[in-house]
Amino acid sequence: MEILRVFNNNVVLSRDRNGREVILTGRGLGFQAKAGQVVDPAKVLRTFVPEDGRDPDNLGAMVAAIPPEHLLLAEQALEAGRDEMHIPGSTVLSVALADHLSFAIKRRRMGLDFDYPLRTEVSHLYPLELRAAQRILQFVNSRLDEPLDDNEEVAIALHLVNAGFATGDLSYTYQMTGLFTQLFEVLEQAYGRGFDRNTVNAARFITHLRYFFVRANSGRQIEESAGKLRAAINDSYPDAYATALKLQTVLELRLGEPLTADEVTYLTLHVARMVNENRL
Repeated sequence: MEILRVFNNNVVLSRDRNGREVILTGRGLGFQAKAGQVVDPAKVLRTFVPEDGRDPDNLGAMVAAIPPEHLLLAEQALEAGRDEMHIPGSTVLSVALADHLSFAIKRRRMGLDFDYPLRTEVSHLYPLELRAAQRILQFVNSRLDEPLDDNEEVAIALHLVNAGFATGDLSYTYQMTGLFTQLFEVLEQAYGRGFDRNTVNAARFITHLRYFFVRANSGRQIEESAGKLRAAINDSYPDAYATALKLQTVLELRLGEPLTADEVTYLTLHVARMVNENRL
């Protein structure tokens, strides 16, 4: 396999024998490597194949931003969850769960725990996914010095639910693509400069929006009742919050669905990350 791009010492973009662009991870895989060189197969630990039209560069940048041990932890935890239900071998799910777990572990170390009041709804609507999420969380906590809060099983269950919404309906993809373009235009107008769609934080923003569309279509947006945290975030990033309100207007007009205050807070965080790419 030929290297197409080096993201860091452990992550590269390559083309496999079938002509697909894939993300490869492995210790030292990208160390002093250059585009055009042949991949050493002995160093390849994991292979991520972009799905659902995902841009390989964006996905690769996101994988590179997640600690390797958290990527491995997510994959092992998903395998444990398969004792409870069928969980597809999805690259998108693996990376999304790894990113979530990585952020949750950081929050735990900082003493910040989120409350997920959707537990009742999830337990009634998605009992199988919740049982699998409980098994996944048990596995994760067995590998951590500071176990995550039990509430994380609700968020994990929602990741499993979201993974089941993939369809072959391209009209939905076209709608999202057009809306992504419009939202980035709003960002660029608000800050008077362009935004690179290929950055890690832009990829995270787009991933967040994809899951938002799933939540909005199923009538279950984020409502964490975290008023103090929301106020602190909005006060810390007033410009990002003002821009998030503009994004809220566009989303509500296009989707015909009002956004919750917590969804706007998450938009604020993603805007702040992209604006301060080198500091967040």
